[in-house]
Amino acid sequence: MALLKSCVRSGRNVFSVILRREFHKTAPALVQVTVRDALTQAMDEELERDERVFLLGEEVAQYDGAYKVSRGLWKKYGDKRIIDTPITEMGFAGIAVGSAMAGLRPICEFMTFNFSMQAIDQIINSAAKTSYMSAGLQSVPIVFRGPNGHSAGVAAQHSQCFAAWYGHCPGLKVLSPWSAEDAKGLLKAAIRDDNPVVFLENELLYGVAFEVSEEAQSKDFVLPIGKAKVERQGTRITLVSHSRYVGHCLDAAAVLAKEGIECEVINLRSIRPLDMETIESSVAKTNHLVTVEGGWPQFGVGAEICARIMEGPAFNYLDAPVIRVTGVDIPMPYAKILEDNSVPQIKDIIFSVKKSLNI
Repeated sequence: MALLKSCVRSGRNVFSVILRREFHKTAPALVQVTVRDALTQAMDEELERDERVFLLGEEVAQYDGAYKVSRGLWKKYGDKRIIDTPITEMGFAGIAVGSAMAGLRPICEFMTFNFSMQAIDQIINSAAKTSYMSAGLQSVPIVFRGPNGHSAGVAAQHSQCFAAWYGHCPGLKVLSPWSAEDAKGLLKAAIRDDNPVVFLENELLYGVAFEVSEEAQSKDFVLPIGKAKVERQGTRITLVSHSRYVGHCLDAAAVLAKEGIECEVINLRSIRPLDMETIESSVAKTNHLVTVEGGWPQFGVGAEICARIMEGPAFNYLDAPVIRVTGVDIPMPYAKILEDNSVPQIKDIIFSVKKSLNI
């Protein structure tokens, strides 16, 4: 009765007010979660769910991780499940691979994926090839994870993107999350997978907060490996990216929308397997494609997408050549102004979109 009187006095429609109130009651709750916390939650939930899961790496235990991704896990699970290792990537990666072959499910953290080059023999020759060489009799359920790509002010030896490196190798699954929801859902899927998974995080995203749906807050939330996500619908041109540069694409799309150019933005999530079906469907709709990545141009993720578009049915829908936006083909400089000019910026994406559309 009080609601009815209030609506009469204010001239509002009582039914619309009731509907709006009911919608807010039933609307899914969104919370802000950083990528770092999403990764921590994923590992915590999987450690709790399966006693075969354990984490090892440099400073992951007592120090809570170099980037605090394993914060609180050592205190909760102890030395047997959260293991500090010496600074010897080939050694502890080999231990992790052996334990996976023996029936455990290790998460092997590299302080940065640049250091994974020390352990690449274990990752490729031991983990990736074993299932094939054993005719499927021996699985290797292991996750290699850590920060990937360029950071800020760490120069050439700490600023490489390994998406193309590991995406090149059969026997591996390679994931590259952007949002907190990606990070949690994909890491849980990787830990549960019976194959070796390379999980490429981004250091500059760790502290970035994203809205996370009520569904993603569940302990049962898992994202499918090998499935991309359309982050923004559009009709004029398709932008395909992964990791941090999905955000750059969305920012560029927001700017271009003000000029009447509606971009469709695809978040790859998975580098291997690659979801070409989603990309091809988008290209069939927009007739234009720009790929965006932080890695080097030669033999990169964008190069692979371009080749598959040229070889497949989507080629017939293109109204202009595919354009790649990539990092510059040089080792990363240390100076900030040079570093900024060595990786894709929003202006570079906008320029490439207009070039593709001949605007």
